[in-house]
Amino acid sequence: MPLHFEDLDVISATKGSRSALIVPCNMCPAATVADRENKPFLRLFKDFLKSAPFEKYISTLQNRLREHGVRSKVFKSHLPHQWFLCMWTAARQRKLQKHARQYDTVIVLGCESATRTVRDSIGSTNCKLIEGMETTGIMNTKLSLQFPCDICFKDSKVIPISPPEKGAQPTNNEPSSTTVANIKRSVPRLIQATH
Repeated sequence: MPLHFEDLDVISATKGSRSALIVPCNMCPAATVADRENKPFLRLFKDFLKSAPFEKYISTLQNRLREHGVRSKVFKSHLPHQWFLCMWTAARQRKLQKHARQYDTVIVLGCESATRTVRDSIGSTNCKLIEGMETTGIMNTKLSLQFPCDICFKDSKVIPISPPEKGAQPTNNEPSSTTVANIKRSVPRLIQATH
């Protein structure tokens, strides 16, 4: 159930920047690009643990940035547990902060949670943060294994994500004051019922 993305205009957003560090999540964005291009997500025997379509996408982005005078580098994540940008360890976040200090812009290729991870990681650096993709839904797809060992997607559909209600606040898993009040009213009745 990877998230599905649409590209945002990164080139316009980097206007005035001299350098950019591209921080990709290697899971959902890579799945989106592979599905969009109708190419294998992973070719285990040829590009072990790399998504060739996503690597090409990032390379094309770097070329476009170079054409507009922006030097760029990719903050690579080689190990599978580092692929999910939204679940990085504190050590990985510190490493990103160290690298980000060398750039005036950081481009995130991932979801809002990935962007939050990067924002928290770069902290007090003076980097401009740019979201390179926008979440449009959840991919519903069938995995297919093709010879010799290519992982592909078939019959993919994008399930839209419902927008939050107007004025809704992000949840932090703490009960609202209404919930607390209802619990306080219910506890005495529950105690009476058990006696």
